[in-house]
This record gives sequence, C-alpha cells and structure tokens, in this order.
Amino acid sequence: MKPLIIITARGGSKGVPGKNIKLLGGKPLIQYSIEAALAITKKENIIVSTDSKEIKDVVESLGISVPELRPTELATDTAGTYEVLSYEIEKVERQNRSFEYFILLQPTSPLRKVHHIQEALQEYNDTLDMVVSVKETKANPYYVLREEDKNGFLIPSKTSSVTRRQDVPKVWELNGAIYIINTKSLKAKPMSQFKYVKKYEMDEISSHDIDSILDWQIAEVLIKNLK
Repeated sequence: MKPLIIITARGGSKGVPGKNIKLLGGKPLIQYSIEAALAITKKENIIVSTDSKEIKDVVESLGISVPELRPTELATDTAGTYEVLSYEIEKVERQNRSFEYFILLQPTSPLRKVHHIQEALQEYNDTLDMVVSVKETKANPYYVLREEDKNGFLIPSKTSSVTRRQDVPKVWELNGAIYIINTKSLKAKPMSQFKYVKKYEMDEISSHDIDSILDWQIAEVLIKNLK
C-alpha cells in the first residue's frame, strides 16, 4: 500500500517572506517536496496542508489538489504541527481511509532526495512511534554548548570525564527533512512525548533547512553547484 504523505506549508514566514512558493533554482520551494512525494506515493495520497490561497494555487498548478484551507484556529503563529497533523489525519479517516503510518515532509528541506525517504522507510516498523531524519550536530553539548547557572556563570550543558572531543558520545540534531509517524502514536500523544524513536542519518548538505535569508542564500548556492 502506498503511504500517506502530508506536506505542511504555512503562508506566514517572518524569516523569509512567502518562502514556500518563492522561486529557488527556478521553481517554487514547495515543488521540491511535492516532486519527492510523487516519487513515493500516488498524488491522491498527498496532502498539502496550508492556510494560504497563494500556496493552494501554486500547489494545484503542480497537479496536487488542495480541496480546502486549514480552519482559522490552525492558521495562527501558535498553531503547532501536532494539531495540524491531527486535523489532517482525522479528515482522512472521515473519508473511510486509514493509514498505519504517514510521512511528514516540510518544504524547507529542498535538498532532501527520494532515496532518503526510501531509506528512512526501511528503518520504520510498527513497534516504533517515529523514524526521524537527523544529522550529526556540530554543537556538541559536551564541548560547545553552555548554560548559565543560578549565578549567571557559564557551565557545560553536559559533563563528561573524557578529555578528547572525539571520545564523547555522538549527538544528533533533527534536520526537519523526514518524519515517518505511527498514526496510533500520534493519536495518543504529541511527537515531543514519543519514546520509541529511531534515527535516519543524513549528510549535512542534504539536511540543509531554510529558516532565514542566509539559509536561503546558501540553498541557492548549493542547488546551483549540484546542478
């Protein structure tokens, strides 16, 4: 059975205004995720969840139907991914369709490739809450990250008895590219409370996420060079 894929695309963006439909490498940013989704599943199994008429129009020009916009309560800055996903899953099930798991793709990861999604799917099984894509972080809490103590002095975020940086445990950073989510788990609790989570590791370039103008400019260079 082909999987369900949900692409979340909010209209408002403070870091890069209109970024989801802004042209990157000659095509709207969201098109990268849509093309990846179409290589994995049928277009009938692709949901683009948006609050924006402009995004809706662009997505439909790419061949994906967007029957309706998100309700008002899910179109605010405070609406979370959990609430949006729960709404979309409930809507699917009201249509007498059911999926044991689904894939969340965020448009801000244009360098995520089809093979990354396929490989992540191989890591998933129904005993898990989620498989999530990660990259090895440079901001290692044993050496780089610091917190303030009650007196305002900086202390390591995590302590270790080892003396060499290469000997501390690896630390993984969620890169926002791929989430494969057990539907039952999502119904039971938010993703932040998931216990049975496995990683799918991606390289740094493929993990590039766009949140700011600088991120966008870097993505332009990366995509130009990859072409």
